[in-house]
Amino acid sequence: MNRKDDDRFRIRPGTPKQRGDAFINKVLHQTNKAGAKLGKTVGKAGQRPGSRLGRGHVAARFAGASLTPNARRVMIKARLVNLTKAGPRSATAHLRYIEREGVDRQGGPGHAYGPTTDTADTAAFEERGREDRHQFRFIVSPEDAEPLDALRTYTRYLMARMEADLGTRLDWVAVDHWNTDNPHTHVVLRGKDDTGKDLIISRDYIAEGMRHRAAELATEWLGPRTELEIQRAMQREVNQERWAGLDRTLQREAVDGLVQLERLAVPRLQRQRQMLIGRLQHLQRMGLATEQQPGTWAIHSEAEPTLRAMGERGDIIRTMQRTMSGKQRELAVFQAGEDGRAIVGRVVGKGLADELYDKGYLVIDGIDGKAHYVALPPRSELEQYPTGAVVEVKGVADVRAADRNIAALAVDGVYRTDHHLAVAQGQASPDRDPRDVVATHVRRLEALRRVGIVERVAESVWRVPDDLAERGRQYDAQRLGGGVAVELKSHLPIERQARVIGATWLDQQLIDGGKGLGDLGFGSEVKDALQQRANILTEQGLAERHGQRVVLARNLLATLRGRELAKAAQDIATETGLEYLPVADGQRVAGVYRRSVMLASGRYAVLDDGMGFSLVPWKPVIEQRLGQQLVATVRGGGVSWEIGRKRGPAIS
Repeated sequence: MNRKDDDRFRIRPGTPKQRGDAFINKVLHQTNKAGAKLGKTVGKAGQRPGSRLGRGHVAARFAGASLTPNARRVMIKARLVNLTKAGPRSATAHLRYIEREGVDRQGGPGHAYGPTTDTADTAAFEERGREDRHQFRFIVSPEDAEPLDALRTYTRYLMARMEADLGTRLDWVAVDHWNTDNPHTHVVLRGKDDTGKDLIISRDYIAEGMRHRAAELATEWLGPRTELEIQRAMQREVNQERWAGLDRTLQREAVDGLVQLERLAVPRLQRQRQMLIGRLQHLQRMGLATEQQPGTWAIHSEAEPTLRAMGERGDIIRTMQRTMSGKQRELAVFQAGEDGRAIVGRVVGKGLADELYDKGYLVIDGIDGKAHYVALPPRSELEQYPTGAVVEVKGVADVRAADRNIAALAVDGVYRTDHHLAVAQGQASPDRDPRDVVATHVRRLEALRRVGIVERVAESVWRVPDDLAERGRQYDAQRLGGGVAVELKSHLPIERQARVIGATWLDQQLIDGGKGLGDLGFGSEVKDALQQRANILTEQGLAERHGQRVVLARNLLATLRGRELAKAAQDIATETGLEYLPVADGQRVAGVYRRSVMLASGRYAVLDDGMGFSLVPWKPVIEQRLGQQLVATVRGGGVSWEIGRKRGPAIS
């Protein structure tokens, strides 16, 4: 390039790269990084990348300036939820979770409130936020919630200070929870400001400003902590088997993993010094620290994860003990794939292990005489597991027996139901209908077909891959995040199962001979219920007693299911005036999905074709299609659902 070319050089600015949605999404991504526990503070306000983006960054620099070491402490957890990814059901489910039964002071349901009302309309709140891009969720937990007492008033004052800091009115609802050792408040905040624009809050304000405002308010109301209160709080931490505040202080003072006692002698640590030394000694007894030489301690690298795991395990044990109410049981935490065995039992308790992320758990009184804690997969709905219901919990790390059977029965990669039926008839016991056996495998094949693992080449004929068992295992593991699958065996408690006319879980236990039942707890109760059930079936002509032995009628489950369906259909016909149209095995039936009915034999969908109605086995996936035209194909006790009248992609 010559000199004249240099003179003609002009800068031509390009189009800005970050505008509109792209810019907002970047802000949300950066803000979401602050959605961890806000007790952690890294660096000073205003010094982190992106800290000046959004409302409240100025307030974050000045909030807490008046706080002293004696100030009241408040822990705040925050989460920013991108509703475009999580879906509208996320907001509905979260509000339902925090308003669940057993969280208020009297053990009743939670009550949502707002800035000016003690009875917030959560449905209206959801409707206002239906088009919101994001939503903020906070858990506000004052250390002194009990003496603070009026959490509702405290929360309103805190949110008013946030409005002043952020320069906008806020649309929020809150629910107080008193069901734990640390009373706290859940706050759900819409992601819109008072002009209808997206509400973007500074990372610094989320990480520090809100917590400082909460601490200022608690200190104003209760006064500073006394020296005695501070000493007692630290003394409690010395021997705790969990990650504690003293551990965080030691972590900050450590250099290359070593804590020098002279570093603990500085004035700012004077009140903590003896407690910190006591904590080091306790960690040494636990094998998590070593005094390498007098005055020099090495904290092991696994100390933090070990203490956090111990704290979590302690919380689980206390939860189980409260749930079992003093009943003598061996306590166990279910680990997927630990021994390959499933557990079956009665739901005696349920709740949220992580209320911010809606991660649920079940406590199950097992037929083996043990009480089991089960961490549920993400997005599990607690409502589908009623207290008293019977469930089976499996780890999905193992290959399903059905997949092994299908692979073994396939000839040159082709599985045929007629071949399987012939084999099943040759192996059948009088208590088990071979058609039910085949129908179970067909339902599994339909599920695998929908994700492209197997191919249906003709009616009752499937082409299966050589590695079907492994691919089926991988599919289950991906579908059921967390490695745990929970199957509802019956929504009815065993007391009702013993008396109803319908195919129940107790009937299956009778067919299987009551295998695996322990002599303690739920196992013992099931044994008693089986005797009652056998008596009922004998009265109905569906079983005979030969001494101590009970001989069940052939095709017992199908007979009971048919009787219950006939009774339910008669009730619906009387109610609606429509004619009942029974569905034959292998038949395709179309109609508008009107509602579902819960029977002892399971849940059924009511399909209305305009001339009559049919009862078809229900699947969770169709609940979103209420009022829509659906097509179902019934095979055995299972069903495959399609959208519309024409054959198309199956949805279940």
